[in-house]
Amino acid sequence: MPKNNNLLALLKDLFLTLRPKQWIKNGALFAPLLFSQNLLNRPLFIKTLEAFILFCLLAGSVYIINDLRDLKEDRLHPVKRNRTMASGRVSPLLAGIIAVIALAVGLIGGWGISLPFFETLAAYFLLQMAYTFFLKHQVILDIFSIAAGFVLRVVAGGLAIGVHISPWLFICTTLLSLFLALAKRRHELVFLKEDAANHREILKEYSPYLLDQMMGVVTATTLMSYALYTISEETIAKFHTANLIFTIPFVLYGIFRYLYLVHQKVEGGRPEEILLTDRPLLLTVLGWTITVLIVLYR
Repeated sequence: MPKNNNLLALLKDLFLTLRPKQWIKNGALFAPLLFSQNLLNRPLFIKTLEAFILFCLLAGSVYIINDLRDLKEDRLHPVKRNRTMASGRVSPLLAGIIAVIALAVGLIGGWGISLPFFETLAAYFLLQMAYTFFLKHQVILDIFSIAAGFVLRVVAGGLAIGVHISPWLFICTTLLSLFLALAKRRHELVFLKEDAANHREILKEYSPYLLDQMMGVVTATTLMSYALYTISEETIAKFHTANLIFTIPFVLYGIFRYLYLVHQKVEGGRPEEILLTDRPLLLTVLGWTITVLIVLYR
């Protein structure tokens, strides 16, 4: 029995090494399916679900490589030291093997869906490698790299089912991704305080004031872009309704709530956890989703 328990514990830690909590970000792949009004199209839904699983495997391999690269720093971090490799529960060699397997399955499976989807998976992987070994040390470019990962998720979702990506969806995704990336950097800077640069050298190039200025610009632009999207002639002609305007209050409250958590509660480092643990924000996303479904699928 103890051996079985040890095996189960190891399998659990190996799974956690892929950072499954972060997979909620890959839900962005469903955005093209939703806004192309194909959510109830069974074949396209299944294909998007397959693409989601493959993207999770590929992203998991990236997280492992990133953790291997930052293993020494993570062991000194007050939170990251609890990760499976940093805590010593999973050996770097075993984690590396899992990363190779996950990467291979993700890319081979992506090729099976379509060549454009495979190319997007490969582009995402190359971007993450560039971020891990170079871009994360370049001021401002590090933030754009994080945001680009979200945008590629949306693009991958569209290519997986052969759906055209609206310029509005691209713009809104880019701006919202920049907002989340800036919030992540600000949280790291404030949470780690004087030790920030020791854990992530690029943080010495930032200050809370600078990041607040950037967030102010991105926040206003995001809200304005989304509002213009809901009332644009292209959107109204596509969906045969102007009722998407009723989703604007949810977007307003959601962004303001996130700003409140970042500035007053010193959160924002893990958007995937905030979305699942902050009830007002979770209800806001749920309300927005239900309203969009009613408007587009009634």
